[in-house]
Amino acid sequence: MNFLQTHWQEIVGAAFGFLYLYFEYKADIKMWAVGFVCSLFYVYVFFNSQVYAYAGISVYYLFADAYGWFSWRKRKDEVFVITRVPSRLIAPLAGVTLVIAAILYFVLRHFDSPVALGDSVMTALSIVAIYMLTKKYVEQWLLLIVANIISVALFVKQGLYPSVVLYAAFAVGSVLGYFKWRREV
Repeated sequence: MNFLQTHWQEIVGAAFGFLYLYFEYKADIKMWAVGFVCSLFYVYVFFNSQVYAYAGISVYYLFADAYGWFSWRKRKDEVFVITRVPSRLIAPLAGVTLVIAAILYFVLRHFDSPVALGDSVMTALSIVAIYMLTKKYVEQWLLLIVANIISVALFVKQGLYPSVVLYAAFAVGSVLGYFKWRREV
């Protein structure tokens, strides 16, 4: 019972995370609204657990969720199909991911983060993946697979067990989502 009292925000956030995963898999616009609520809870959870970059990305997710909602809603009458990342964008997206990870690692090391490397890499991958999701690029799932696996290991280290379960499900859901979306291209 004490666990529920001290971790209720994480449990509620994880519940919204599972709902988000369902809608993301279906490529349903509702994922953006559910993701917004999930992110609200996780800003608090990650900051209090000293997973600072991921707390920051949860703030980023709030804006990304709003952008995604309006972007997909604006295109509801257009054909907005799932596509592959254009080859001309692969190198820039990889470069942006590396730069974000390096900057975050440098900053987190100076704030004595106990999980600086994992936090910076999973955050960088997630930032770029969410951008790719707003464009409905299939390959966003590949970045999420790696980010979610790193997240599981990091959350075990930090004792965030409801989040471990959620991100393990995200990892499996990312694999399934990748193959589902790939068939639709």
